[in-house]
Amino acid sequence: MGHKIHPKNFRLGIIENWQSRWLNKRFFRFFLEEDLEIREFLTKQYHRLGLGEVEIERSGDNLSIIMNSAKPGLIIGRGGTGLTDLKVKLEKIVGKLRAQNHYGSGKWELKLSVSEIKKPENDAQIVAQNIAADLEKRMPFRRAMKTALEKVSNQKDVLGVKINLAGRLNGSEMARREWLAKGKVPLQTLRANVDYAQEEALTTYGKIGIKVWIYKGEIFENRAKI
Repeated sequence: MGHKIHPKNFRLGIIENWQSRWLNKRFFRFFLEEDLEIREFLTKQYHRLGLGEVEIERSGDNLSIIMNSAKPGLIIGRGGTGLTDLKVKLEKIVGKLRAQNHYGSGKWELKLSVSEIKKPENDAQIVAQNIAADLEKRMPFRRAMKTALEKVSNQKDVLGVKINLAGRLNGSEMARREWLAKGKVPLQTLRANVDYAQEEALTTYGKIGIKVWIYKGEIFENRAKI
């Protein structure tokens, strides 16, 4: 029986950094709940709108959120109004949790920033979202896979890519798994820079699971800030 592990978790502290960068033993479970609520809200708010990783940093009770997006303009809005409204909504979510559970010093500040993903074709999360959007538009799964594979493999920084789909593909009665790959994807090499993402496409025949691996070469120095 195979033992699988998330490619990014496998490389934490070696070439990958944590998406939540903080440590508080006293309020750990409360801050963890905050992180989960924030990520869930942002995922629903910007579903299929090019939202990548959401990084969270803390200094005491203060909170800093960094959103990586392929389309930052949709988040920032005209004159920054979208970013201001989003900050107010996030402050309400965090404030409600802190009022219910009565933790923290009472004074806190939330900082929100947006970072642009300059090469969305190299980002596994964005590629998986695009495939899911194509499947939900009833595009044949093989065409969606091949289109995504060609776009990613044409990038200079990419040395290998693998795409895996699972579910009732093209509405077949029995669920099955199909995959396409190009180049190499060394999952067991710790210094290999492998970007990985999972996504689900909600079709009329049920959910289709999508997994994307993108290999961008090897890193020989510790890139994670521990």
